[in-house]
Amino acid sequence: MTNDSLLRRASGLWEGLAAEPVAFPAPGAAAVVVSPRSGLCPPGWVGLLTLGGAVLATAPDARRAELLRTVLHSCPEAARDTARLRAALPVGRILGPAALAYLAPDAFTPPPSTPEGVRQLPPDHPALSELTARVTAEERDEADLGDITSPAFAVLRGERVLAACGYRTWPYGTAQFSVLTAPGARGRGLARTAAAAAAAHALAAGLLPQWRARVPASRRVAARLGFRELGTQLSVEVR
Repeated sequence: MTNDSLLRRASGLWEGLAAEPVAFPAPGAAAVVVSPRSGLCPPGWVGLLTLGGAVLATAPDARRAELLRTVLHSCPEAARDTARLRAALPVGRILGPAALAYLAPDAFTPPPSTPEGVRQLPPDHPALSELTARVTAEERDEADLGDITSPAFAVLRGERVLAACGYRTWPYGTAQFSVLTAPGARGRGLARTAAAAAAAHALAAGLLPQWRARVPASRRVAARLGFRELGTQLSVEVR
C-alpha cells in the first residue's frame, strides 16, 4: 500500500514547483494552472504530473491551459499517454513520460554487503567524467550525473569508476537521484550498491529521495532499494 505521508510530501514538492497556487485534486481528476515560471517542464512548455492517480498540469499561457483542460477533463489519463496527447493537441517535442519513485525511511532495503566497497568522490572528480565519457549521449542525459550536488558514491576497480550515484538537492527537502553504470559492468548489482549508499546519505540528511527514470533497468534498481513509484512526469511542447 502507498505510504500516504510519502505521497503528501511528494505532492508538496510538485505543487511548490508549479510556481502558482495550485493543489493536486482528487484521484481521477486534473487541475490546470497558468504558470510561465513552472518548474514542471522547460520554459514555454506544458508540464503534466500524475501522483496517486491525480493530475497537476501547468501551461505557459491561458490559450494552452484551456486546450489542456479540454483534453484532461474528458481523459485525465492523457497526462501520461503521449499518443493521446498527439491526437488531441498540436504537439511538438516531448520529454518523458518518466516514472517518479520515492523512498520512505522505513521502506529502505539496502543490499547485502558485497566485495565491492563504495567510495565517496567529489562531484567534479575526473573519474566521474571518464565514466560519463564511456556511455551514449542518451544515457548521459538520462543519468544526469554531472548535475549532482552531493558526493558521488562510487564503486571502483582500481581508479576506474564502475558505477556511481549521487543526488542534486532540490527545493522542499528533496534529493533528485542520478545513477550510472559503465557499459561493461552492468547486470552485477553495482548500481544498487552505489545507490544504496546515496540513499542512506540522503535519508540521514532528512531529505526525500526521488528517483525519476524511463529506463526499465533503472526503475528496477529503485524498486529493489524500496522506492515506490507514485506517478509520472511528462513535458510537452504545445504549439
